[in-house]
Amino acid sequence: MAGVLDTVNQRTQLVGENRLELLLFRLNGKHLYGINVFKVKEILQCPKLTSMPHSSHVVRGVAHIRGGTIPILDLGLATGASPIENIDQCFVIITEYNRRIQGFLVRGVERIVNMNWSDIQPPPKGLSNDNYLTAVCQVEKEMVEILDVEQILSEVAPTRQDISAGIVDDSVQENAKKHHILIVDDSSVARKQIKRCMEQVGFETTVLHDGREALDHLESLVAEGKDITEVFSMVISDIEMPEMDGYTLTTAIRNDSRLQDLFILLHTSLSGVFNEAMVKKVGADGFLAKFQPDELARLAIETVQAQTE
Repeated sequence: MAGVLDTVNQRTQLVGENRLELLLFRLNGKHLYGINVFKVKEILQCPKLTSMPHSSHVVRGVAHIRGGTIPILDLGLATGASPIENIDQCFVIITEYNRRIQGFLVRGVERIVNMNWSDIQPPPKGLSNDNYLTAVCQVEKEMVEILDVEQILSEVAPTRQDISAGIVDDSVQENAKKHHILIVDDSSVARKQIKRCMEQVGFETTVLHDGREALDHLESLVAEGKDITEVFSMVISDIEMPEMDGYTLTTAIRNDSRLQDLFILLHTSLSGVFNEAMVKKVGADGFLAKFQPDELARLAIETVQAQTE
């Protein structure tokens, strides 16, 4: 397993092609789960863990890895299932999400598969753990459940949601009321966080679930004869989304003369391993790693102020 990520740097060519690679793993049962390889830093046999008093029950302990101390989360417990047993025989997937590094304890790691985002679908209603899923797909006729890691982390270690005092004043709010922002993200937690942040500033918001839904909505508006920059002052889009990712959405917008003047901010948990050259390649106006409400608010305020000057 040590070599499973040896070629991860070569995989950046998938970015912008509406493709991704999933690392497949199992917890206690037969269900197959997946996370994007671009979130994964390393895979290890579970090291010795040190208990951490007063931490969430999901955190099985901390591991001292390469000079750092990393919390290890039991993905079985995190998704409402039973704890993973015999952890000395299990694996830890070291990941970076939202500027934080953590390890996920899993029963076993299977392999990496190359997928097209168009084959990744929203989870069907009725799955027992659908609160913790962001998407599903099929690999060799077996369903893979793609975990909403942002949901899991928000429960284990909640982040600050509110904008700091002094960033928004009366004049900012008055100006914000004139602007409408399109938010595109497949994670329910991320959608709520961004919407709350933008509405605290004073913006009107529209929230959609993936790139395909967003592009269809934008195209329907311009087909009605509307000036899209009069409808939306900016688009805040995730990168990883089922059906159409944020890179492909950005490329489609830039290639459509009716949409190409939209301001696009890619707002993603792909920090640390993110290839910033891709932002320029697809024509996005900016990139911001999730989730810092003050940074997001400042950037949105500056963007709309520049548009009104």
